[in-house]
Amino acid sequence: MTSTEQVAGGERIHTRETMDEVVIRFAGDSGDGMQLTGGQFTSTSALLGNDLATFPDYPAEIRAPAGTIPGVSAFQVRIANYDIHTPGDAPDVLVAMNPAALKKSLADLRPNGIIIANTDEFNARNLQKAGYEANPLEDGSLEGYRVHTADITTMTRRALEGSGLDTKSMDRCKNFFALGMVYWIFSRPLETSVDWLREKFASKPTLAEANEKVLHAGYNFCDITQAFQVRYEIAPAALGEGTYRNIMGNSALAIGLVAASHQIGRPLYLGSYPITPASDILHELSGYKRHGVITFQAEDEIAAIAATIGAAYAGHLAVTTTSGPGLALKSEALNLAVMVELPLVVVNVQRGGPSTGLPTKTEQSDLLQALFGRNGDSPVPVIAASSPADAFDTAMEACRIAVESMAPVLLLSDGYIANGSEPWRLPDLKSLPRPRVESPTEPEGFQPYARNEEHLARPWAIPGVPGLEHRVGGLEKDKLTGNVSYDPKNHDEMTRLRAAKVAKIADHIPELEVVGEPSGDLLVLGWGSTLGAITGAVRKAQEKGLKVSRAHLRYLNPFPKNLGEVLGRFDKILIPEMNDGQLAFVIQAKFRREVVSFSKVEGMPFYRDELLQRIEAALEAKSND
Repeated sequence: MTSTEQVAGGERIHTRETMDEVVIRFAGDSGDGMQLTGGQFTSTSALLGNDLATFPDYPAEIRAPAGTIPGVSAFQVRIANYDIHTPGDAPDVLVAMNPAALKKSLADLRPNGIIIANTDEFNARNLQKAGYEANPLEDGSLEGYRVHTADITTMTRRALEGSGLDTKSMDRCKNFFALGMVYWIFSRPLETSVDWLREKFASKPTLAEANEKVLHAGYNFCDITQAFQVRYEIAPAALGEGTYRNIMGNSALAIGLVAASHQIGRPLYLGSYPITPASDILHELSGYKRHGVITFQAEDEIAAIAATIGAAYAGHLAVTTTSGPGLALKSEALNLAVMVELPLVVVNVQRGGPSTGLPTKTEQSDLLQALFGRNGDSPVPVIAASSPADAFDTAMEACRIAVESMAPVLLLSDGYIANGSEPWRLPDLKSLPRPRVESPTEPEGFQPYARNEEHLARPWAIPGVPGLEHRVGGLEKDKLTGNVSYDPKNHDEMTRLRAAKVAKIADHIPELEVVGEPSGDLLVLGWGSTLGAITGAVRKAQEKGLKVSRAHLRYLNPFPKNLGEVLGRFDKILIPEMNDGQLAFVIQAKFRREVVSFSKVEGMPFYRDELLQRIEAALEAKSND
């Protein structure tokens, strides 16, 4: 819908257009504050009631080479007036703070998209660093786009004349000039960011005032100059009733762990060694001391999980967090947790590998490590979060399984979930599950490795209770007393009992739900953060009349009991993964069912349209069979 408005006494005319959605990418040098800029736009849009999804993308280096393509930091946000699941395939708007940002993102920008370029940075030196032989703002190569230029750095300095700030400090404010421009274009109020600045820089009011002044300068630049003839509006999304907040995956996971601690009635202990992209969980939980949370930053990954096992032995809800290579270091101690049968949650926020790989990029390539990466027969439950908001529920579920089964649980997230954000409806606290914990207090009849029938779990005997003294350790134990045992038959029985305990979890998890027709030509089976792209692609395919359904796995070990039966209802199974086909490998091995693996290992999430093309190709291949 289009309308015109007359502004300020009839001197300026702007056209207003209503949009259903828009995808905006802020891109600049890693020191340009693009993550902050995108975050502020996201927060403001969330308060306006838009549904949204974000995708931060930044270099691993703390200060990557300035002005180069590897040094580009970007933040993509999609806002809409309806329910969305991904941060979008192609940006509609690209804010390019320098030539490298333009060059890196241009291929993604949709045709006729808007480019807002900071011309001050398009100098000979930066153009050379970005690999341009000529200035793209002048050579006609951007004719397929709507290009808007602004001397953002110059105007920022001009706005701050007399502020007392040096030039370097002034230039750090230029991201708020760009933010002010985008706020004007998309009819966003400034108050949210102004309030944030005043709180953030409460002890440095000069900086708060400077950024606020620049924010208004960017807004007024668009308003006064009529550089943009059109303003856009995106109405609030029709979300269900409730109280919402914008939340990132790592924050949701941390809050889920705190909630689980309350429901289980045991204090939360986190032993962790900082590693990207899991570190934010440690940061977040360190602020929950008022909820009895204890955080311990260990000297390395091994110490972190070893301390966590000790906390579990002492009766705490024990958690350790890590990412890819850190999980490898924890593997021996994870085996100890399997052997002593203590509840423990190991959170692995996956990133691009192997080794240190692509530490700030996303992947799903630790699945086989999670399932099999230990010595001996050492099965552990493995579950995966599928979105930032889902990380809350997945964290609670991991804790439930850990305490009810007395076993270490691996929770898989990834960088896409950890740093992405979306609206999250605050749950009704009365509806949260309250897991059952068996902690004996009477010594009569106590056997430390006697098991309940429901979960095959041993009792959680807390140290300090007279008569419940018992052995723990990595050596094999007698099946009842826990004393060290080298009896071959006992070892055989204990090995099978530990496996049976994990397998029995399938009795206490939901069956796999199929979204769409219960049978048909093609089932798209996913896990983890591919949920959003799969949902969008399958919807598009269904709108085209294709017989496609989808199902998403939260439980990866054990699988839902009906998984084999579900697979049997479809002619073809397509499994998209951000790895080299690890789930496809497991599914084919376990169910002896041929599947179509669609793997992507680029450190980037799937796009909806590339999945849709793969769905269509799979169906075309089927019709030619």
